[in-house]
Amino acid sequence: MTDHNAQRWLHRRSRLEQADHRPHFNAGNSDAQYQRDRARVVHSASFRALQSKTQVLGLGENDFYRTRLTHSLEVAQIGSGIVEHLQTVNRDSARADWLPSTGLIEAICLAHDLGHPPFGHGGEVSLNFAMLEHGGFEGNGQTLRILSKLGEFSEHCGIDVTRRTLLGVLKYPTTYSQVAQYREAPPAEPPLNLHAWHPPKCVYDDEADVLDWVFDPFSASDRDALQATSSPAQGHRRTRHLALDTSVMEIADDIAYGIHDLEDALALRLITPESWHGEFAPAVRALPENPLNTEFDFYTEKLLSVEPYKRKHAISRLVHYLITAVDLQSVEGFEHPLLASRAVISESGAALLDLCKQFVFDKVIKRPEVLIHRHRGQQLILHMFAVLSANPQDLLPRSVLTRYEAADNPPRVLCDYLSSLTDVSAVKLHRRLTLPGSGSVFDLI
Repeated sequence: MTDHNAQRWLHRRSRLEQADHRPHFNAGNSDAQYQRDRARVVHSASFRALQSKTQVLGLGENDFYRTRLTHSLEVAQIGSGIVEHLQTVNRDSARADWLPSTGLIEAICLAHDLGHPPFGHGGEVSLNFAMLEHGGFEGNGQTLRILSKLGEFSEHCGIDVTRRTLLGVLKYPTTYSQVAQYREAPPAEPPLNLHAWHPPKCVYDDEADVLDWVFDPFSASDRDALQATSSPAQGHRRTRHLALDTSVMEIADDIAYGIHDLEDALALRLITPESWHGEFAPAVRALPENPLNTEFDFYTEKLLSVEPYKRKHAISRLVHYLITAVDLQSVEGFEHPLLASRAVISESGAALLDLCKQFVFDKVIKRPEVLIHRHRGQQLILHMFAVLSANPQDLLPRSVLTRYEAADNPPRVLCDYLSSLTDVSAVKLHRRLTLPGSGSVFDLI
């Protein structure tokens, strides 16, 4: 961290602590500060951009299915439901005092995908490959960067949300250099297959100063334990722990992905009655007892119906079941209450959710039509990164160029610019860069 950046964050720390009268995370705070965080997220340009970013299927293929924006709204609604449920079942426990308020969990859930680039995880992998020598790219890391540095609500501190909201979005609370483990050196030219270059789950080394500020209320032992990693036989190192608020958001995200994306696939007939009965049904019957296998005929009739209200009835019941399958669990080795307990889903709920997510992955995400869209997006992003890197003074918008020339890590600024594009604006920019007669000179101002 440069001295200049350190001074910015020391100033920010001092200002927020004076305004909130709370140098540490406290239970029972007024919800007003978190409602402000939620409002800032909702009114940010990054949040609006999610309406034109891929969730699973490519934009323009159909008007029905979810985008990153509608997904984020659903995650926030489910997150609020989980918190209300946990407050009810833990009303006599001291742990309930540390549960997030509605404003806080909604701010965290609405913000959790702000950093995702155009073309979903395909765009994420291509930007990571382009940034391998400059600190990598990862969607969750970019979310923290937007909230803390890039957003438009302050000159130096981004969307400028509270410390606890920043903690809540940290699904992977360690830096790129601590977890990145590639099996080979990157090739000189981008390969046509980028499978080997998926990013580690992390935040950037460029935001190490932000992590220091977020973790300041924790003891040294808590900070060390929170950032502990495990090393699998293959692939990147992985973080092992997250904060209480983050665990609620992560379960809400999984439910929205597993159940609501299943709804999209059923509505668009990407899952056929034959695959439902021939593949999904046997797997459901092998699960621990849950509503879907104890009432399989009811759910089958509703979910495969052409009537939207029947399908929605079944989806709503599944979501309610999964929300009420969540409870709090103690986590050994931590002192602070925000780290010493975690939201977890029951064994039967987790098994059902995992099955739904895997079925969506197999029947939708692995379809050639979806993978072709992802590949197109990857190649488009790689090409634009190369062209703009070679010609920053000529081709970057003036506001981006100003930041690029002043940055300690200029490629990070270029990456910020490309990742902020939507699927639609990325395609338009690529056309202007490559096709004569595309766009107007005023588009580049």
